[in-house]
Amino acid sequence: MKSIILIGGGGHCKSVIDVIEQEGQFEIVGIVDKPELLGSKVLGYQIIGNDSNLNNLAKKYQYALVTVGQIKSPLLRIKLFELAVKSGFILPSVVSPRAYLSKHAAVGKGTIIMHDALINANAKIGENCIINSKALIEHDVIIESHCHISTGAIINGASVVESNTFFGSNSLTKESIVVKKDSVVGGGNVVLK
Repeated sequence: MKSIILIGGGGHCKSVIDVIEQEGQFEIVGIVDKPELLGSKVLGYQIIGNDSNLNNLAKKYQYALVTVGQIKSPLLRIKLFELAVKSGFILPSVVSPRAYLSKHAAVGKGTIIMHDALINANAKIGENCIINSKALIEHDVIIESHCHISTGAIINGASVVESNTFFGSNSLTKESIVVKKDSVVGGGNVVLK
């Protein structure tokens, strides 16, 4: 297995750990978080440094993944993603073995697809995205980089979710809708135009 560092040790990190353990491609060697949490553990994995240690960690480990969630603002995820890339890490896309990813879909680096998500044919998902549990991404959908598509969300066919967008739980789009950059779609909403 390949060694991977997780960047961020909060609640979303726990869900990502579960996906990585089930996927079986990577061995988690540590977590990067706040300096005051150094030495503590998240689901048995030790916090081994903070973001100022990423350059040194990249000399020892090849892979990293941003495991900070995104509610309302993507700024921290973007900052950590860019810092990890600049440090020299490879940021893989990670797909739960319980998710469906069409062989005709494309997924950018640093994106995680959680349990029971469905990504259909010709969907294109950008970098550093979260496609959360039970989200449905229909055919021909484009989700640009740094988006969080929450649990149970439905993005209907040929829609576009522009970068840095948070799309809330159980929300859905009508087909062929454009959700503009930096949008926040609250849980349970229907996007019609």
